Amino acid sequence: MKTFQTLQDLAACVGQTVAVSPWTQITQDQVNQFADATGDHQWIHIDVEKAKAGPFGGTIAHGFLTLSLIPKLSESAIKINDVRMGVNYGLNKVRFTSPVPVGSHLRGHMKLLSATPIENNGMQFAWEMTIEREGSDKPACIAESLARYYA
Repeated sequence: MKTFQTLQDLAACVGQTVAVSPWTQITQDQVNQFADATGDHQWIHIDVEKAKAGPFGGTIAHGFLTLSLIPKLSESAIKINDVRMGVNYGLNKVRFTSPVPVGSHLRGHMKLLSATPIENNGMQFAWEMTIEREGSDKPACIAESLARYYA
């Protein structure tokens, strides 16, 4: 984990890959729970037997499940000590560039694109989050994520 004392310390890293998260595994239970939470019960995600004959040879994670891992991957990769609160501010760009078979291990590569001061002693950071799948030469997802932190 990469630790920063202040928002300004992190802001000094614009243009750099700041951190890489630890690996996290995608399980069928996670995929099933995500399907229940979102109402997306497409067979390619939840029907293990049918998916074996499908285009990926098994079930795959929802793209939005992969995307929803950004906070977990981020929080396991960086820490800012002098911050009282952080919030997700949204996304600018998202691409799901390869499937994520259940059982895959994913990790996030965090490149800081910009740091902009905002009201209430805060700063908005734009991150390029590349979600890598272990053993694949293509990332699973590339997203430009916005986060706001307040000191």
